[in-house]
Amino acid sequence: MDGATAGSVNQGRLRVEVRTEGHSEVLQPAGELDHHTADLLRVPLEAALEAGRSRLVVDCSRLEFCDSTGLNVLLSARLSAEAAGGGVHLAGMQPVVARVLEITGAEAVFTVHESVEAALAV
Repeated sequence: MDGATAGSVNQGRLRVEVRTEGHSEVLQPAGELDHHTADLLRVPLEAALEAGRSRLVVDCSRLEFCDSTGLNVLLSARLSAEAAGGGVHLAGMQPVVARVLEITGAEAVFTVHESVEAALAV
């Protein structure tokens, strides 16, 4: 199913599209990732890991906002992915989201790429 859209979830302020690209699961959250919408990203991240897809690429190019709850979802996924021999790669960071990672120091624990294409090429 490489390159095909596996599915998407939507709850007003956040939409998450999921697709498989080679050995990676690509998740694209669009909108605001916060306390009210965090499960919309958490659920497909956990589903990918449960399905044995431990290389996760989160395309942040359409992510407009991320609070501490959203950051915790990403950090939790990173720990689970690394425990399974993979990792979480963040791609296409918008300045406002990149700033959250910078302020919290979380940028040091994630592999960040300019684009999804760059993340998939690694």
